[in-house]
Amino acid sequence: MQKFPMTAPGLQRLEEELRTLKSVERPAVIRAIAEARSHGDLSENAEYDAARDRQSFIEGRIAELEEIISAVEVIDPSALSGEHVKFGAHVAVVDEETERHATYQIVGVHEADIKYARLSISSPLAKALIGKKVGDTVSVPAPGGDRSYEILSVKFI
Repeated sequence: MQKFPMTAPGLQRLEEELRTLKSVERPAVIRAIAEARSHGDLSENAEYDAARDRQSFIEGRIAELEEIISAVEVIDPSALSGEHVKFGAHVAVVDEETERHATYQIVGVHEADIKYARLSISSPLAKALIGKKVGDTVSVPAPGGDRSYEILSVKFI
């Protein structure tokens, strides 16, 4: 079985989503299906069809989360150190063309969320950063052409 590296907060978010799906969403959709059934003819019942579609999505997501959680390998970034970028590092970079600064944490595939500056370890930028250190420049392929980033800092929090 393949193990998925993940931070403890990332695992916590997945476990919370699983709890919500099982204790809130699943019972709600079961009630919605029962109510839609009570309206009669199921062949032309849009509420019933929508509730069944929702149930299918919820059950699929529960199965997916259970599979992911069972294969998680929790890595504590605060226990790591060093000057090279690796999983869990908070990396500050500057785009050499636009001078735009950004800080990302390199996290597991299943906890990545660019809105919160959590960058998947399998993303092109993270792959380019892994193993580099402060002062290094990395080139990342992008739709508009390669982008170059200089590493400003590497922290393990």
